[in-house]
Amino acid sequence: METIKKQASPKISFSTCTTREVLKLIGDQWTALVIYALESGTKRFSQLCSQIDGISRKMLTQTLRDLEYNGLVQRVVYPVIPPHVEYSLTPLGRTLIEPIGVLRQWAQEHLNEVEQARTEQEQTQRISVQEQVASIVQQR
Repeated sequence: METIKKQASPKISFSTCTTREVLKLIGDQWTALVIYALESGTKRFSQLCSQIDGISRKMLTQTLRDLEYNGLVQRVVYPVIPPHVEYSLTPLGRTLIEPIGVLRQWAQEHLNEVEQARTEQEQTQRISVQEQVASIVQQR
């Protein structure tokens, strides 16, 4: 008689693992959009701000700082008045173009399915709330 070996579930990294920190950085919605915006080349802060719809100046600043700190974006300050600052992807940052592109493509291909699932969940939640309200009204 053959014994069936149960495949072990993958162990999720410890919360102190640096892999989690990197995934947290690159999984952020603004990081992906900044990488996408810089894919075409060097940009100034104002160009990024106008290209990335919905991002605040504060959030863009923080995202760029995080990306620079982690070696994904290069910041060049030119000593002129007013200051001229440009941002570009480093070679390490450019390695994210393909995986982020794959995620973007997946999102585009499955957008309708995700929207359908959201609609179904909202309807289920709405019905549940209506049932709860009806139950409370009946108890009175």
